[in-house]
Amino acid sequence: MNVSQAIGIFLNYHGMNSRQTTLRNHAFVLARFSHHFGEREPESISSDEILSFLTKLTEGRNQSTKRLRYAVLSAFFNFVKSTINPELQNPCGTPMLRKLFRVSKPTRWKILDKEVVDEVIFRTVKARNRLMLELMARGGMRVGEVLKLTPRNIEDRKLLLADPKSGKEREVVYIPQKVADRLKAYITDRGLGPDQRIFPITYQAARAVVKKAGDVVGIHLRAHDLRRHAATYASRSGTPLEIVSKVILRHANLSTTQRYLGKVTDAEAMRWIENLYG
Repeated sequence: MNVSQAIGIFLNYHGMNSRQTTLRNHAFVLARFSHHFGEREPESISSDEILSFLTKLTEGRNQSTKRLRYAVLSAFFNFVKSTINPELQNPCGTPMLRKLFRVSKPTRWKILDKEVVDEVIFRTVKARNRLMLELMARGGMRVGEVLKLTPRNIEDRKLLLADPKSGKEREVVYIPQKVADRLKAYITDRGLGPDQRIFPITYQAARAVVKKAGDVVGIHLRAHDLRRHAATYASRSGTPLEIVSKVILRHANLSTTQRYLGKVTDAEAMRWIENLYG
């Protein structure tokens, strides 16, 4: 079986099992790989040829793009090894290639205490701004999701998101009853129609709202800090990781969620042990 045939099987598999963005990334890299090596057998391709191909394909690109394109090729050869030829040695697996295109260590973000987030919200006077902050901090919403909300999206304590980032047809955000009540009252007070945006401001303006709210309490605050807080607070209050991941953050993989939860300090670890066994 030549490379072009193997690529066809690989893309067909991902067409049934992966998101469209993943499939597009794979197709982009592998179409160019097939152009150069399509008639060759996968076993005949050397690490030096992989390096030459990736160097040309990623010239002028940032490191994250280089890592992504290397990962696509490596995944393709691993697929061939696991499904077509168990004897294949992945030419992407050499120490030099792994080093050149290595994946950086996951970023660990500073996690805000509940008391700090509560103060940020309570000291925000404007109803619109406070609601936006609460939806991010209590519902784990992304700023873009908040800005797209319309009254039609609201079903009591559920917010129905159309065309979410995950590529699914729809996702559901669950919010506390008090936040839901304030949101519905806000819509009623302003006489908003079913398809009108509840928060008709730009991304830049929304980020400025968040930054200003943080400035009031003396911290540097970004919109995604509030989403991370929603996950961390839920996790450290005893919520199962599956609920944090699938319900609050709506992640496809638990490993992505774990990056959000921050590093546990010695003091926190001792407090949890005392709560459990003290």
